[in-house]
Amino acid sequence: MNDRGPDLTRAAALDLDAIRAQFPILAESIHGKRLAYLDNAATTQKPEAVLAALDDYYRHANANVHRAVHELAARATSRFESARDHIGAFFNTSREQIVFTRGTTESINLVARSYLQPLLQPGDEVLVTGMEHHSNIVPWQLVGAKTVAAPVLDDGSLDLKAWKAMLNPRTRLVAVVQVSNSLGTINPIAEMIAEAKARGIPVLIDGAQAIAHTKVDLSVLGADFYCCSAHKAYGPTGFGVLWARREHLEAMLPWQGGGDMIRTVSFDKSTWNEVPYKFEAGTPDISGAIGFAAALGWIDQLGLARIAAHEHELLAYGTEALKGVDGLRLIGTAANKAGILSFVLDQAHPHDVGAILDQEGVAVRTGHHCTMPLMERFGVSATVRASLAVYNSHDDIDQLAAALRKASRLLR
Repeated sequence: MNDRGPDLTRAAALDLDAIRAQFPILAESIHGKRLAYLDNAATTQKPEAVLAALDDYYRHANANVHRAVHELAARATSRFESARDHIGAFFNTSREQIVFTRGTTESINLVARSYLQPLLQPGDEVLVTGMEHHSNIVPWQLVGAKTVAAPVLDDGSLDLKAWKAMLNPRTRLVAVVQVSNSLGTINPIAEMIAEAKARGIPVLIDGAQAIAHTKVDLSVLGADFYCCSAHKAYGPTGFGVLWARREHLEAMLPWQGGGDMIRTVSFDKSTWNEVPYKFEAGTPDISGAIGFAAALGWIDQLGLARIAAHEHELLAYGTEALKGVDGLRLIGTAANKAGILSFVLDQAHPHDVGAILDQEGVAVRTGHHCTMPLMERFGVSATVRASLAVYNSHDDIDQLAAALRKASRLLR
């Protein structure tokens, strides 16, 4: 998947049975039914490679990182910093530009506080889109920026012409989601970055829903900031990355104070560590870094082109399957989209639909998906969202469709 959709050119078939066997949780029985886990946009399940990396760290290398001279601390530090190397390599960037955070939300808040807030003047704007997650809206408001949103068309795609027209001298930052978590829409970020940069406007990309589905090469993307979360890409929860241009990281002040982010401390003043460490106060999530590196290595082994091809075929299959459910309306039908199926059933609240699906062993997400303005745009309070990952199969889609037909009958 890229700005034009999935890259199918190197898409050899995956051994789906072998992939599924690497995820122990998929063998769980839910209410006596086979588990069809379709809540991947909320969080993905974790393969044995990630579970083993976490277990090995806690069994054989558990200690705090940096400074200590004992053997366990040396092991922990080596694995932690090796993780930074591997994560940087996955995104084709230098390790110094990889800041460890708690996830996409914290990464965006860090940029809002340390980069944007010191630059803001009255009336300055952050240009977003109407499909943004709340975490790409609220942080800009908290630091005093005027948040303006480009409209979303009826099919769920961005009105790119309107977005371009909204770029203006008061636009202090462009912040845009790469893949909509509610609709699956893939935004044309390469074109958007080029348009903004031609006007001297920096760009932040929310890549939370992208990194498990498409190759992200930060050396050529052209953005100023890129944010992502490990748990959307088969890694642990509570861990993520902020990537930024080196010149921004050098200019930005720390946003939290404490251990490891300092060079010197006195009662008169303190000085800061080098990047990226000056943004990493306190004991870091050591296992999170190790687990994320393991997850990205696992993705690399499978190959993102093959993953994208599999998910693209499954999305097409699922779209056709859901068209056969009476009273079901898809929300978000853009031609260029990732593996997300959001929908409503006539005269049925999404939460009621989700409860029935759960009884049939189908795990989906219901609600506004942290995109309340987008729900308002489509005239709904919530949707049911089925979201795909590499371990999903036609069986999962068939189980979803059968459960939805049952829900349609019961909720009329």
